[in-house]
Amino acid sequence: METLVFFSPLSMCEPKEKHFFELMHGSGKEEKSKEAKIRSKEKRNRLSLLLQKQEFHEETHSCTSGHLAKDTRISPEEAVKWSESFDKLLSHKGGLETFTKFLKTEFSEENIEFWIACEEFKKIKEPQQIILKAKAIYERFIQTDAPQEVNLDFHTKEIITKSITQPTLHSFDAAQSRVYQLMEQDSYTRFLKSDIYSNLREGRTPRPTNLRRRSRSFTYNEFQDVKSDVAIWL
Repeated sequence: METLVFFSPLSMCEPKEKHFFELMHGSGKEEKSKEAKIRSKEKRNRLSLLLQKQEFHEETHSCTSGHLAKDTRISPEEAVKWSESFDKLLSHKGGLETFTKFLKTEFSEENIEFWIACEEFKKIKEPQQIILKAKAIYERFIQTDAPQEVNLDFHTKEIITKSITQPTLHSFDAAQSRVYQLMEQDSYTRFLKSDIYSNLREGRTPRPTNLRRRSRSFTYNEFQDVKSDVAIWL
């Protein structure tokens, strides 16, 4: 008597179906994992920026107030000279401090902080200190998502990025010049119209300054295009 053996067609398809299911399921997990990592990175960047902003303002608020109070009183005659040129404003100690205070009311102090850092950088003599300071400036102001990233055109930023491993005292000259021009054409014009400057020029007692949120400074190639920076606080 012959015995018939039947093979279920489902059993032959099962390995392929199972493999397909596992492949799709695994791909889904990988995509979710990538999305989770991206979200996590974005959260860390936003948190880092907020903490840096908070720490910076906490450290400099009392410092700036103290400097303006302890230093020799700025006369109206001195303040008037600041309107002659942006260079005269920055070359005067009181002018630099007052302009920095003004930029803080606009949340754009990263520009003057970068300019000051570059001025100090060019005075360094020790080769090892040049490397360390250049890296610190790059990580604080230049690299993408830096805590106080300044707005630079792609070409200038790329040159600095490529040369940061072997920096010289002139590594940031182009970037400093562009930031200087941005402040001169943008922030300096508003500073001369501000209450902070008007009070000093007229010899009036300054009133408490209300902080207001403004967009960050324009990029060099997009000076006419105003773009809001509100997204970084979300």
